[in-house]
Amino acid sequence: MGIETATLGGGCFWCLDAVLRELKGVRSLVSGYAGGERANPTYQQICTGATGHAEVVRVEFDSDQIDFATLLRVFFGMHDPTSLNRQGADVGTQYRSVIFYHSDAQRLTANEVIQELNEAAIWPNPIVTLVEPAPPFYPAEAYHQDYFRRNPGQGYCQVVISPKVAKLRQERAQLLAG
Repeated sequence: MGIETATLGGGCFWCLDAVLRELKGVRSLVSGYAGGERANPTYQQICTGATGHAEVVRVEFDSDQIDFATLLRVFFGMHDPTSLNRQGADVGTQYRSVIFYHSDAQRLTANEVIQELNEAAIWPNPIVTLVEPAPPFYPAEAYHQDYFRRNPGQGYCQVVISPKVAKLRQERAQLLAG
């Protein structure tokens, strides 16, 4: 299969970045913005919710090492996909749960994984994650990139991100790089 691109939004991009970076087969990861109307938005602009962008990560991965369905199962396990436009204290459309697919195969896989998880009734409510064609992607400012690794002592990192990374390491150790 080779190298594929996935664009995923599940709340704050710092969390997804920290978790997905841990996975074997992830070649690169860039935090950014997608799904809005304005070209080259800034963080301050998307925080208003007025641009329509979601905070996302663009992941390049080797599908021979981790397939798209497995990547999505990790993604779903790291945020609440049943909460519309909200993740914890973060509220607004910029925090929506979304899969921006890059091929028909990804679209089909995304819908199959959502159906599988809904049928498994892991959450008390149905998944509201949007599945949409990949729009233009705009990288976030440099200080957002690899935020957790560069700021491990920051309060948000300690309280919100560290538990998600620990959960991944405990529940999905077989998928970790290294």
